[in-house]
Amino acid sequence: MTAPRRSDATRAAILTAARERFAADGFERATIRAIAADASIDPSLVMRYYGNKEKLFAAAAEFDLRLPDLDGVPPEGWGAAMVAHFLDRWAGDEKLLALLRSGVTHEAAAERMREIFAAQVGPLAARLAPDPASAATRAGLIATQILGFALCRFVLRLPPVVDLDRDAAIAWLGPTVQRYLHDSV
Repeated sequence: MTAPRRSDATRAAILTAARERFAADGFERATIRAIAADASIDPSLVMRYYGNKEKLFAAAAEFDLRLPDLDGVPPEGWGAAMVAHFLDRWAGDEKLLALLRSGVTHEAAAERMREIFAAQVGPLAARLAPDPASAATRAGLIATQILGFALCRFVLRLPPVVDLDRDAAIAWLGPTVQRYLHDSV
């Protein structure tokens, strides 16, 4: 077995430091120097391996939405199950919130968010939709609800949205996501 190369360890240290720094500071305030200091390396190594902050962010922004297994859920409950999952997922993950915050102001973060939703929600929509050809549209519309709600609740902190308890949020959003997942157009 070959020993890991020093560059592999350096790359891993950079990505770990970048994930933590982007989560703590957001894209705009995180700096290459701070990330390098967190990784205990020279800033030139960050640039050598990743080129620029945008490329580093794209590499560091590996997020698994951990979508729920809906196989045991009756079709009429899919929307509520998805909303419940996303409420729990967003509330418990500063990295997703950092990506959302950054996605509003920076194109690299927005592109990463688009990739995550397309790659993870798209296949679920294709599997559940009555017309798989509409999966991309359905996934995009689900994203409007989930991302819009997350932005208003966790970033902008709009009082009426923040004040909704979990069950009320599911009751409001569930039927809309349900329609996007399952209803015919």
